[in-house]
Amino acid sequence: METRTFGFVLNVAEGKRLIAKGVAALPCIQHALAEGTVIIANGITNAFVAEEITGQTITKGRYTAGVISGGQWGTTPNEGRMAPIVLEQGEVSSTPWLEALKDFGQNDVFLKGANAIDMEGNAGVLLGSPNGGTCGAAFGTVYATGAHLVVPASLEKLIPSVPAAVQALGVRRIDECSGTKVGMYPIVGAEIITEIEALETLFDVEAVAVSAGGVGGSEGSIGIVVNGTPEAIQQVMSLIDAIKGEDPIADPQ
Repeated sequence: METRTFGFVLNVAEGKRLIAKGVAALPCIQHALAEGTVIIANGITNAFVAEEITGQTITKGRYTAGVISGGQWGTTPNEGRMAPIVLEQGEVSSTPWLEALKDFGQNDVFLKGANAIDMEGNAGVLLGSPNGGTCGAAFGTVYATGAHLVVPASLEKLIPSVPAAVQALGVRRIDECSGTKVGMYPIVGAEIITEIEALETLFDVEAVAVSAGGVGGSEGSIGIVVNGTPEAIQQVMSLIDAIKGEDPIADPQ
């Protein structure tokens, strides 16, 4: 069978758009949209996911609580901050997310972004609140019920070790900090969706990350090579062409 390869670079916003499209196409998401409940927790990448699933345009900076910007850890203003979106059988629901979580079952999906991922399949979420914020409120129920836990996170967030980061951080462990002092919640057993998994969900291709970083607006970018049939490669090229030029993400602070 003839195969071809295609190499390309995605900046941060473009990568998040690709990840969001891949997450929306996941079988567990499609099943929950048809018959169950999906909770999209706050986060910049999750705002892209919410757009793909609901068709709504979302101001990304309003759909997050914590944010890394201006070279430091920080939080977004409470005023105008959006609540997590709950979808019940595919429709946006007025049910508060904590209420919807009480009825979670094994076929429902909780979506939570991450600030770090590692090669061992762990994800980490920075915590500014001593009570653990969203993670502290949600994950006991998510793990207890066996619900699907999906973590959309770009490869730009790859670090050597999430467990090591957990041990190093802490709002009452860090003595001095240029921004908000944070801890980290470790996530295990989640389905982590990076640019690679997104491509392999959307298309019959094999994808490999081959570079990271850049300058002049390409800071945080990821270089990728995909391999597949000519037809599959053409499909990937068409999607990447459509994604290119995604609006930069404005600083929400």
